[in-house]
This record gives sequence, C-alpha cells and structure tokens, in this order.
Amino acid sequence: MQIQFIDRETGQLKTEKPPGEGFLKLLYNNPFGKILLIPLIKRKFFSSIYGRLMNKPGSVNKIKTFVKELNINMEEAERSIEDYVSFNDFFSRKLKKGVRTIQEGLISPGDGKLLAFERIDKVENFFIKGRKFHLTEFLSDKKLASKFEDGSLLILRLAPDDYHRYHFPFDGTPSKIKKIKGNYLSVSPYALVDNFTKVFCENKREYCILKTPSNGDILIAPVGATMVGSIIETYTANTNIKKGDEMGYFEFGGSTIVLLTEKNRFSINEDILKNTLNKRETYVKMGDQIAN
Repeated sequence: MQIQFIDRETGQLKTEKPPGEGFLKLLYNNPFGKILLIPLIKRKFFSSIYGRLMNKPGSVNKIKTFVKELNINMEEAERSIEDYVSFNDFFSRKLKKGVRTIQEGLISPGDGKLLAFERIDKVENFFIKGRKFHLTEFLSDKKLASKFEDGSLLILRLAPDDYHRYHFPFDGTPSKIKKIKGNYLSVSPYALVDNFTKVFCENKREYCILKTPSNGDILIAPVGATMVGSIIETYTANTNIKKGDEMGYFEFGGSTIVLLTEKNRFSINEDILKNTLNKRETYVKMGDQIAN
C-alpha cells in the first residue's frame, strides 16, 4: 500500500513517506502488530509519556534532523530552529503573518490532506469495512447527530511534518469545547483503510459548534492520535471570531480535524470531490477555499 495524494497547488500525484512508516505497517498490516502491539500503543499512558519526553529541553536535538528528513520549509515559521526550547515547542510552531492567504467561502482549518463527502453516508463507499460509521457514535450525542446526518463531512489529516495549529474555517461564534474520552490509534491511512470507524469513534476527540450568520452551524472536531501529547484550545468561547482566527493546536503526532456542515449550506469544491471519488486525498493549506 502506498499513501498517494494530489497536491492541489501543482495538480501532481505525490507519494507520502510518513515517519515510522515501517512501524505503522507492522502495527496495522501485520497480525503480530494488530494482536500484541495495538492494545498497548492506543492507550493514553503511551502517548502521554512520549508527549512529556518531547517537552524536555533535550528533545531540541531532534528538531534539525526532523526538519531535514521531512523537508519542512522553515522560511514560513515565525521563529528559527535555534529559538525553540523543546521538540513540542517546535512542533506547535506558529507561522509568519501573511504566509497563508484567507480565501472566500469555507476554508481549510489547517495544512493537510483532505477527503470530502457531500453526504455523510457516502463515506462508506470509500474505505469502511465491517462496522458501519454512525454520527451518533462519533459525537456521543443522538440529537446532535440528527442535525448533521444529511450534511457534508470533511476530514483533514495532518501528517507529523505539517503545520499543527488549526483555525476557524468561517466567521461566526464558537461554543465551548465538548470533550469525548478515547484511545490513541493512528490516523494514518495504514490504520484507516481497515479501521475507519474504530479510529474515529474510539479515539480521543472534542468538538465545538460554530454558529455562522449565514450558513448554519459548522461542527469542528479535532481528533487525537498515537503520539499526540495534547489537544490545546486557544480561543475564547461565545465570542465572535473571524475566519482564519486560531482555534488551537496539537502537540507531537499526526492528527485530524473533522468538519460537519448542515445540508445544502455549502458546495464542496469539485476538484476535492473528484479526488475523493478517485480515492485520493487532496493536499491543501490553511486558508484555501474548500467549499463555497
């Protein structure tokens, strides 16, 4: 299995080489990994311990190698490599003002690979096997699930080399965060191809409802994953925000942002829908229009 995606800016098909690719294959494509290792890796203490290690001053020694191996563009970062005090300090780095353009319509909340489904029930045609995906299970709230059940679903996957702060995709007023306890399975395609429902309905996750003046409610749900030390919110609930304002950030690890929109409130961009139909993610950056 290769992780391939479309780079929206160039239109090119690219292959992702995630850090620890061999270990991910062992975990999710090997019977030994599935039976013996996943029960250990998915537990909170494993990610918490690793997160604490990445907060220690000595972890700065990992930064230069990480940047070089994953070809991270540090020209976009607010600070230089030498200015970070730990690996997590670097991992949750801010970008310079102006390096991302906030476009019209619904924008991507972060940098990453995007899948989009006009109707939530279409996700089952993509890669769900076995257990069916239910919004009620994902949200742990039957009434809220009914509100979005005929709407659209967008999944933005952040790889470890991506910018790991996330932003509001539209103008509005955000609610307080609702937290849902869970595990820490990987959000890599190696894990999702056979475990989509398991990952999204069992992983630690949280959400807020963004009330917009013209396009109904948008549910924004950061989802934790293996090696994610913490999900940190940086916004103030129940105050007006502008599209592109920071909502929060992830500490070390790959992560995901799930967006739910109400029926007929947005039209997802055709290129993203086409790529998803062809079973390809689309690489987008924070501020790029993803629907109008």
